[in-house]
Amino acid sequence: MNFFVTLSGRRIKQGILIVIISFFTALFYFSQSIVQFPVLSAKGEPKAIYKGEEGVALTFNIGWGDVQAEPVLKVLEEKEVRSATFFLSGAWAERHPEVVEKIKEMGFEIGSLGYAYEDYTELEDEEIRRDIDRSLEVFKKLDIKEVELLRSPTGHFDKRTLKIADDMGLTLIHWSLNSQDWKNPGVKTIIQNVRKVKKGDIILMHASDAATQTAKALPEVLSVLQNKDNLVTVSYMIANGRVKTKLIP
Repeated sequence: MNFFVTLSGRRIKQGILIVIISFFTALFYFSQSIVQFPVLSAKGEPKAIYKGEEGVALTFNIGWGDVQAEPVLKVLEEKEVRSATFFLSGAWAERHPEVVEKIKEMGFEIGSLGYAYEDYTELEDEEIRRDIDRSLEVFKKLDIKEVELLRSPTGHFDKRTLKIADDMGLTLIHWSLNSQDWKNPGVKTIIQNVRKVKKGDIILMHASDAATQTAKALPEVLSVLQNKDNLVTVSYMIANGRVKTKLIP
């Protein structure tokens, strides 16, 4: 009888151990599969997302101008592209409601590029907050709902910018691949810059009037990107895999 009790006790302990190991193994795999959105650092400091894990996110900044946005949209329409993210300045959106409506109708995601296209690192906290809030008010009037993404207008940001964006419920989006299209280096050079694309990249392009070669380069750029991976919006990329973030020293 003593032997039977001892043997049963061992089996019970082994069973419990197996259950515990199985539980933590399942927990590990589950944690790998759920949405991961590391906006905060270990110290609780907000970060800027610049790269994802799956897909390729094509993004366009529009800060000013009356000419280049339409040709870019026309190429996207002709190529039947429906997954892209447009970061619009509030001042531009306010002056071009018909183009904003077209961006919406085509199913593209819209994020904020602030309102007045100012360098946030040169503004006071309240000025940054006011500029972002003003852009959100414009989007609200244009019936753009649930704007959750922010790109710093000039690409420059600091810890203050990240903290303010986070406080306002916005995620700051940077990029991992710069097409350099705003420099107008030539169509071939823009395409060559984009050929460096890797899975998970967030690509920066422009549809402001300064970028006069973007629309011409875009058909080949799209071909390059679609051969690399699926085109996705930034939000889709964030919600469907791990993302990489930038820490500001």
